[in-house]
Amino acid sequence: MRKSAIILFGILLVAAACNKKREVSVPSTGPNSILNETTPIANNSRQVMDGIYKVVSGSGLFGDQVILKWSRKKLSVFCSDGHYMVLDVGQLDTVIMMQGYWRYCYNDQTGLVSGYIAREEGGRDIMNASPNPSGIIIRGGYGSSGNQIDNQMVLQFVRPISPAVLQTGFNILAHRSGGRTSDDLPVSENSIAMINFTEGLGSTGIEIDVQLTKDGIPVLYHDAALDIRLIQKAPIEGAINDFTYLQLYYLVTLIHGEHIPTLEDALRFVVDSTQLRAVYLDMKEKVPTMSAVVPIQKEMLDRAKAKGRDLQIYIGLPSTDAINDFKNQPDYKNIPSLCELTTDDVEDVNSMVWAPRWTLGTQNDLVAVMHSQGRICWTWTLDNVNWIQEYITDGHFDGILTNYPFIVGYYHYIREN
Repeated sequence: MRKSAIILFGILLVAAACNKKREVSVPSTGPNSILNETTPIANNSRQVMDGIYKVVSGSGLFGDQVILKWSRKKLSVFCSDGHYMVLDVGQLDTVIMMQGYWRYCYNDQTGLVSGYIAREEGGRDIMNASPNPSGIIIRGGYGSSGNQIDNQMVLQFVRPISPAVLQTGFNILAHRSGGRTSDDLPVSENSIAMINFTEGLGSTGIEIDVQLTKDGIPVLYHDAALDIRLIQKAPIEGAINDFTYLQLYYLVTLIHGEHIPTLEDALRFVVDSTQLRAVYLDMKEKVPTMSAVVPIQKEMLDRAKAKGRDLQIYIGLPSTDAINDFKNQPDYKNIPSLCELTTDDVEDVNSMVWAPRWTLGTQNDLVAVMHSQGRICWTWTLDNVNWIQEYITDGHFDGILTNYPFIVGYYHYIREN
């Protein structure tokens, strides 16, 4: 009996180990961070910091130049090859202090970053919200492993981001609300935690995956079934629509411990707690879903309008079945939608957005036709650095859906026009 118990215990340990996902830890500056002594920077001062910076020291890791761009609450630094930084920033008198971490998206390399802008090297201009800053220099360092900072970093302001680029309305759309869980981010895909996290990666919009529970509640989840790629080990298995929402809520947690959110809760968070400009609802169901989703879309668009938010929420139409389901909705041609199929299908349902797969090419001729009809064009899901650069340089799309918004951000904001 004792031997059997020991064997069973060993099996459980192995199972638990197999279920434990390799995780890339985000370095932390700890409770004694200098930022605890600082105060937040005003929005108009933040805008002074946005721009293109030369990498004077640290180019071996970050390249020759980087983009600095504020999001809702973080300062993001975008590099040309998939490196990026996410920084918290505060002011101490007229000195700007910053701390955070850097990451390389294609593997698990990461480390701490710390820096400051002295009063005479741009701190005064930033605090005064000077429209023509000069001489902004960020001095600091970064770590190559653990919680050490052992490499020098110096960034020097070159020019602001072009006003023409900022006015294009180009959207950087984050796949699965920010990136895949399989990319070792510290929060789970299709979670409210990821929606809260995504703007620090450079996202201006998100794509989220919508499925129906057994009791008809739209929730966020990508895969066809519950599996340990996305969830912690659970007492149930099967498709999302095999279970009621309460069963999923109490019996399932996502890989980083979050609950599977309802679509309503996720969109309410977008409206109330972010500055995101666009949401793309990727409809995953093979059963009629639109009648459950359209009222939520309308409610949240009305909520955004009442708050003065310029937010667009589009129902995705990825298949003929989805289009047929959509056409069963009253006044469907006036429901904001996004069609992934042909331009003829776009015109048939009057979708505001045409979103072809990126592998079909830039299709500038068809994009021009869509633009002439007052529609916008996005492409999905584009992750390769070279292709991202080509699509931004040679293509005319109004947005790119990606798992790596910081790469799209670099090649978008580096443009002159």
